[in-house]
Amino acid sequence: MPRVDFPLYLVSDRHQTRGRPLVSLIRVAVEAGVRAVQLREKDLDTRALLGLAEEVLRITREHRALLLVNDRLDLAMAAGGDGVHLRASSIPVAVTRRILGPDRVIGVSAHTVEEVFHAEANGADFVVLGPVYETASKRGFGEPIGLRPIEDASRRCRIPVFAIGGVTVPRVREVRQSGAFGVAVISAILSAPSVEFVTRQFLDALAAS
Repeated sequence: MPRVDFPLYLVSDRHQTRGRPLVSLIRVAVEAGVRAVQLREKDLDTRALLGLAEEVLRITREHRALLLVNDRLDLAMAAGGDGVHLRASSIPVAVTRRILGPDRVIGVSAHTVEEVFHAEANGADFVVLGPVYETASKRGFGEPIGLRPIEDASRRCRIPVFAIGGVTVPRVREVRQSGAFGVAVISAILSAPSVEFVTRQFLDALAAS
């Protein structure tokens, strides 16, 4: 099983960059210390998404960071990425593992503790659980779940659990105290006036908590 050793997981959304080029912001974040990026541009067609994945992969490779492609196993393999990030309703984790092999990373998005258990049992390397707090980017997934499921899943599972949804730098401490291995963020970094500054703030808060 690949080692998950990154506490900060950057999830992309080119609609939350304040009009700035997504690739440029990813480069800044990776240069500031982000070691794992999920490419999550669900509205792009296959050709455009593959081109974007290849472009981002050049950045992550240069800085020894990981690139996971959201929900597109075919594109993750075609681009030569480090793994794939699945929804709870995506292709099963066990099937994905057979296709990808033992060395690539599989992350799974979960919205309940039960989904975390299922992902772990089927071979996921880590799980992103949320939304923990209110956030515009996750309103389609229902009401915030709060910190209790993070605490429950982190205590009872062996794989790392990342908190997502409204996580800001001031909230890192309480999220980590609830047992989360790390945090996954979108707008908190990509919409920040200074991506470099906020990325370093997150990494400092994670290291201190």
